Amino acid sequence: MKHTLFILLAVVALSACSEKPQALESNKYDSSAYTGTGKAFVAKDWKPGDKASWESQLKARSQYGQNDYTRMN
Repeated sequence: MKHTLFILLAVVALSACSEKPQALESNKYDSSAYTGTGKAFVAKDWKPGDKASWESQLKARSQYGQNDYTRMN
C-alpha cells in the first residue's frame, strides 16, 4: 500500500515536468488593418492599402452606423 501511494505521488509530481512552456508569441506576418485581406468583398469607397480611405470608412461607419443620435432622426 505504501509503495503504491509513493509511486502515485511520484507520477503526479513528475507529470508537471512534462508541460510545455507557455510563452506569449505573436504572429510575425501581422500587418496593418488598412492593407486589406485580398478578398473581393470590401466597401465600395475603400481602397486596400490606403490608410486615409480606411480611416474615413471607420469614421463614417462609427458616425452613421453606430451613433444612436444620428440613427433616431
